Parts: sequence; C-alpha cells; structure tokens
Amino acid sequence: MNFTAIVSLLQTRFGPEAVVANTTNPQPYLTVPVEQLVAIGQFLRDDDRLFFDLLACVTAIDNGPEAGTMEVIYNLTSIPFEHNLMLKVVVPRTTQPLPAVPSLAHLWRTADWHEREAFDLVGIRFTDHPDLRRILLPADWVGHPLRTDYREEDQYHGIQTK
Repeated sequence: MNFTAIVSLLQTRFGPEAVVANTTNPQPYLTVPVEQLVAIGQFLRDDDRLFFDLLACVTAIDNGPEAGTMEVIYNLTSIPFEHNLMLKVVVPRTTQPLPAVPSLAHLWRTADWHEREAFDLVGIRFTDHPDLRRILLPADWVGHPLRTDYREEDQYHGIQTK
C-alpha cells in the first residue's frame, strides 16, 4: 500500500482534519492530533490492510522557545507488506509541567525504550508509560540536554562538567 492509499484509509476512518499529509519532505509524513495518537496507532497496527507490526523509532524534537512547540516522530514498518510510515504529533513546548504525549508502549514494546529516551533527553512526558524514568542519564540529573535552551550545570557531584 502506498502513502496516498494509507492517507485515504486513515482520513476515511478518522477524518481529514485528524490526518494531515505532508509530501514536501523527501520522506512524506502524517501529522495527527495528540488526542487521537493511540487510536490511530492501534488502527495502524490492527487493521489487516496495514499491519504496522514494527515501531522502528521514536524521535523527539524541541523546536525552541520561539516556535513554542515540540514534536514526537514515529517511524512505523509493516514487515509482511513492506511499507513504511512516519507519524508526527506536535505539542506545546512547556517546562512545568513537561509536555505530555500518550505512551504507545502497550501497542509496540519498542516504544518503552524510545519513549524513555525522549523523556530523558528532550523532556517529553509519556502518559501511561509503564516505567517512565531516565534511561541514559543519572536519576538526579538536572534538565533535559537536547532542549534548545538547556544549560549544563558547572558541576555534577563535585565533578567539573565544563
């Protein structure tokens, strides 16, 4: 199934306002509302015509304070049908509380690690995640290093960091 057919199927099921296609990039992608992410993800996984059985990657991007948004990007693959899809959700950029996106770990087990990485490095909270805690940095690390406004502390436990 090609990108256009997938878009058509999703827009029929969820509405054209809920599934926005972007074909200007070298790899086309869909932007979906954060409120419908779980339902769309479950449909992509469970529908026999699509069967996206692999969540290959979850990436988070901080667009900076000026833009005021953050993005979470999902790369999905259907191994038997050999088709790929990129999904994106855009959320407001906040520091307290952290931006929230629902977890997809109950749909794809690989989301567990990737969501923890995005939480740790970019500071996006994944609601209903089974074990949302830092995975790469120490538990007492201050901040999220891949945020555009991150400032590293001068010392960590008496060790000079700069």
